[in-house]
Amino acid sequence: MHDSSAAEVQPAWRSTWQRSAVLGVLHDCADFVSARELHAALTAGGSTVGLTTVYRTLRTLERTGRVDVVREKTGERLYRTRPVDGHRHYLVCRRCGLSRAVEAEAVERWADDVATATGFAEVEHTVELTGICDRCRTHP
Repeated sequence: MHDSSAAEVQPAWRSTWQRSAVLGVLHDCADFVSARELHAALTAGGSTVGLTTVYRTLRTLERTGRVDVVREKTGERLYRTRPVDGHRHYLVCRRCGLSRAVEAEAVERWADDVATATGFAEVEHTVELTGICDRCRTHP
């Protein structure tokens, strides 16, 4: 999801040890992960952060623009830390979950143009690109 407004105001991030633990494990993940996968990694590392706290933290990270989110084919939300240079769109393999950032400047311009043409503010968009990666295609 991306907010096209120029004067976007982000909610404040209140740092707690639980949020820091979630963010730390999320930073270590190479690809998108679910809240349950993140919770399992935290638990395996000896953390006592609860699953509800993981969900709440991920929602806060999303609201504050610190993560990118895609939906799996089941509808489950998957999370990945957002690069410091901003929002990205991803192409995600439907079989193995491999993700690749894709250039989507045309999408960003289109969203901005629609906002301007309609007079809407705080316009958000979601673009889901899925496919089958080369590895899954050649080794089903």
